[in-house]
Amino acid sequence: MAAHLPAVPVPAGLAERAASLLEPHLIETRDAAGELTLLVAREGVAEVLARLRDAPDLALEQLVDISGVDWPDRPDRFEVNYHLLSLRHNFRLRVKLTTDEVTPVPSVVGLFPVAGWYEREVFDMFGVLFEGNPDLRRILTDYGFEGHPFRKDFPLSGHVELRYSEVEQRIVREPVLLRQDFRNFDFLSPWEGMLPGDEKASP
Repeated sequence: MAAHLPAVPVPAGLAERAASLLEPHLIETRDAAGELTLLVAREGVAEVLARLRDAPDLALEQLVDISGVDWPDRPDRFEVNYHLLSLRHNFRLRVKLTTDEVTPVPSVVGLFPVAGWYEREVFDMFGVLFEGNPDLRRILTDYGFEGHPFRKDFPLSGHVELRYSEVEQRIVREPVLLRQDFRNFDFLSPWEGMLPGDEKASP
């Protein structure tokens, strides 16, 4: 079992420093469980990340991940979270924004090249659009996949299933049909009659 690493405390005064550095794009700061989250305006995310990266006292030069969250009941149903790391000062910071199903988020590939694949993953799983990403296509699901599987309204069974057809000698794609067919139980099976009271429970 892997040992749990203790959280690195947020540097004192970081929230105030971020507030002064990120105006007018900063909407709110949240400090919970020793982690600082900055809620920023969608349109200003690229400038926000550039300022956090280039400020010598912060040096948040590594984009660790971009993740999404779906809140279907909100007008801006998606949250996009940018997880930043400062190796120089040994602390982490989360930048968050909100968007809807049609409004694109500015891509940050120009700041962090690794964001290309992270943005593709959020697009694939949630359907969030990233304006300026040079290669915004699916990365985890199959060609022709319908929908975005991390949305909370996505059916657990999916929309389409793949199977190999012996007749056509190829992979076929079909809509998912959930049927409860009549089951023919084999009463001669050794797996039947295992419960007390069953006619096959005793010889």
